[in-house]
Amino acid sequence: MAAYFIVDIQEITDPQTYTEYTKGVSATIEQYGGKFLARGGAYETIEGDWQSQRLVILEFADVAQFKRWYNSPEYSELLKLRRSASTSRAVVLQGV
Repeated sequence: MAAYFIVDIQEITDPQTYTEYTKGVSATIEQYGGKFLARGGAYETIEGDWQSQRLVILEFADVAQFKRWYNSPEYSELLKLRRSASTSRAVVLQGV
């Protein structure tokens, strides 16, 4: 079953470093068979008090493949950049 990685970027605290992250991340996602479904597009809050600076949704073949990417050496350095340049929440969701 497909797996969806949903990232809610609440605040970008260092735009220059965050740009470095975005320049490098696509190649790692593709290398592990993932793809972007949504990446920072306009959104409208329908319920609750959801306030995000940027939302990202990635799709992988399954949770195991997502974890291979997320824990990969290719992504680990980029993840450090994202974490140093922003505050976020993230979940992986198994599809049906």
